[in-house]
Amino acid sequence: MQDIYQATKEALILLLGGDPGIWEIVGISFSVSLQAILYITPLSLLLAFLLAFGNFRGRRILISTFHTFLAIPAVVVGLTVYIFLSRNGPLGDLGLLFSQTAMVIGQMILAFPIVVAMSHSALQSSDRAIWETAKTLGASSPKAMFTVMYEARFGLFAAVIAAFSRIIAEVGCSMMVGGNILHHTRNIPTAIALETSKGEFAQGIALGLVLLFLALALNLLLSSARYRLEMA
Repeated sequence: MQDIYQATKEALILLLGGDPGIWEIVGISFSVSLQAILYITPLSLLLAFLLAFGNFRGRRILISTFHTFLAIPAVVVGLTVYIFLSRNGPLGDLGLLFSQTAMVIGQMILAFPIVVAMSHSALQSSDRAIWETAKTLGASSPKAMFTVMYEARFGLFAAVIAAFSRIIAEVGCSMMVGGNILHHTRNIPTAIALETSKGEFAQGIALGLVLLFLALALNLLLSSARYRLEMA
């Protein structure tokens, strides 16, 4: 118990003291995950809308596929990206393996089905009359689509936050394609795994606290968005 108390005390000192090593890892983690979520969100929302309001062959199969991909293990995505980016892989000449770009690609693949599936559910549960009314009033298809998305904005926002929460905390994919290289690809989850295996619990606890504070902040943000939507 004394060791845990001491490690927690040291973790707080590292965080509050602005330890450069800790905050560099935090910065890398946020940079990679924010890039991944920003890159895939527009296409994910567009595809979710087409799945919710479109009527085309293979639509139900696509919906089932994206819901199936929700459970895909991060390590499987990491293995797939690793094979493609490795020296003997089809994209090996790009030299992206063990880089932040490779980590972004892996996290994009992980986040994409989450945003699509959850956004589809949010859009499908919205009132279809909004789309029909907007079209009747002469709105173009893009404008009518944005009108529907605005009405379902809370569910879409929740989808993006859920995806971001998963990718910033995943370790399997980042470890495989990033290589956990200090000052370059070491992010929060890979650093926690490494430091814990070395018995350096203070840094692991410090980074774990960052993730806990992030989870709290995202939940508060989501609750605030829901409250504003209900009061609107």
